[in-house]
Amino acid sequence: MKDIHHELIDFIESGSPFHRFLNIQVIDAKPGAIKLRLPYKEEFGGNMERGILHGGISAMFVDIVAASTLWTHLGPEDKTATIDLRVDYQRPAMLEDLLGEGEVRMMGNSIANVHVRLYSASTPDTVQAEGRAVFHIKRKR
Repeated sequence: MKDIHHELIDFIESGSPFHRFLNIQVIDAKPGAIKLRLPYKEEFGGNMERGILHGGISAMFVDIVAASTLWTHLGPEDKTATIDLRVDYQRPAMLEDLLGEGEVRMMGNSIANVHVRLYSASTPDTVQAEGRAVFHIKRKR
């Protein structure tokens, strides 16, 4: 996890009350890419009879993974705002930890595009959802 500002990992894992509640964990981070874990909580259940997570959990995690991925290219004083977020659900996520991998696909002066893949911890080769996010960037000069 070198070549990224040291405050980033702390912010992702505990910098906001929401992230602390979720217990987000950084597995790996490098410029332009990140891998995060969202530990399962019973409150994430969608259809308990089918044993699947609520779809909103996946959408929320796509947003967090995408923003965190973008921040691997930025400094702590820079600012971002999500312009667009898209989630394509491919199969149900199971009632277990969810993993997310993000990759910056395009980084301009003021716009960035990030691609995200989500999968259940027990099936890392089976994509549960893919997401794309477009961000506005305002860099501290």
